[in-house]
Amino acid sequence: MNKRVLLIEDDIQMQNLIVEYLKDYHLDCTAVSHPKEALKILEEKNFAIIILDLMLPEMDGFDLFKQIKKICDTPIIISSARADIGNKIHGFELGADDYLAKPYEPRELVLRIEYILKKSFKNKEKISDFTIDKVNKEVFIDDYQIDLTKIEYEIFLFLCKNINKVSSREQIVNATSLNSDTKNRTIDMHISNIRQKIGDDSKLPKYIKSIWGIGYKFVG
Repeated sequence: MNKRVLLIEDDIQMQNLIVEYLKDYHLDCTAVSHPKEALKILEEKNFAIIILDLMLPEMDGFDLFKQIKKICDTPIIISSARADIGNKIHGFELGADDYLAKPYEPRELVLRIEYILKKSFKNKEKISDFTIDKVNKEVFIDDYQIDLTKIEYEIFLFLCKNINKVSSREQIVNATSLNSDTKNRTIDMHISNIRQKIGDDSKLPKYIKSIWGIGYKFVG
């Protein structure tokens, strides 16, 4: 399970306390102080959960929340001294998964993180070497996200769901959002891209085999 946590907090003492505490619970926490740092790292890495302070330099936490949601659907716990009911309601209306008012015991934060991670894990399915998050439409291998396009994800999911069964190109088209008149060559190109991204050798495939004259089979 991905246990990488992004902490967005400009209080360095609070940062150090949380990072060190989460280590004791095998949670890999990366801390940043500035909204721009947070947005940059979210463009580059995948996290299981985000802890977001609302009082940040140059950008209000709620505005940063909206920017984050444009990049990813990672669960967010708001951690803030702004504990009034109005802020809490606004946070949940934006889509926060939890709202933790400062000051709080670090152990409470860990419990809330673990609860969200368990809930998130239930929406994931393990197939062969891959973990598929059907809610966020993401595929992972060894906790690293594979950068699939929408169509590639749909094709990959269909083949995985039909493991060890031969799927024709027509079945692939019907099961995805590909146009009904999609040419075989286009499907083959998508398969080639998927293989490249998951590290599968087309000449000696470990995951996706070509069935001559018919289509493809995911063998895991």
